[in-house]
Amino acid sequence: MRSVWIAGIMGLIALTSLNWSSMCHPSPKGEAMKSQIQQIALAKSNDPIIMDNPIPVLLEKDYSELTWQRLSDVEFKDVFLEELQAYYWKPTFGPEVISAEGDNFYITGYVIPVDTDEDFYVLSRYPFANCFFCGGAGPETVVDLQFPNKAPREYVTDERLTFAGTLKLNADDIYQMNYIIKDAMEYTP
Repeated sequence: MRSVWIAGIMGLIALTSLNWSSMCHPSPKGEAMKSQIQQIALAKSNDPIIMDNPIPVLLEKDYSELTWQRLSDVEFKDVFLEELQAYYWKPTFGPEVISAEGDNFYITGYVIPVDTDEDFYVLSRYPFANCFFCGGAGPETVVDLQFPNKAPREYVTDERLTFAGTLKLNADDIYQMNYIIKDAMEYTP
């Protein structure tokens, strides 16, 4: 019990010894440290938008809803790929989808862990039993979730979640989905 009192008194002494005026009126040293932290963050980023204006981009992204209906503005054509000696569906994106590329969106669906060791997760319009991978839907019903580093946790099949990020279209790389959500993160609208 005595050690609790001693710790409490030491905490009170430390609290009263703080220079509270520096909280409201930062010192030049504090401003220099803030600037140094921003420079380190910027040095780790190659994004020119962040380089020009770090704080608003990092903290104030606006996300609008991306609907599965909007993603259905695409047509597919069978194309033979010599290197694989197989056909694949090559997308031709419609104007609604093209206008959405590069924008920040959130979308809700069912998580499908394709390969957790490789951090490969897909968000599907439909649960696994009815999804694209089971032949129950088309490729326009799935988006590749690309996390900034690694998925924050291991997701399980058919978890219904909302993710936000930047939409990227893919018509040429057959090893990725046609729709990609870059910098994906769980999101609550």
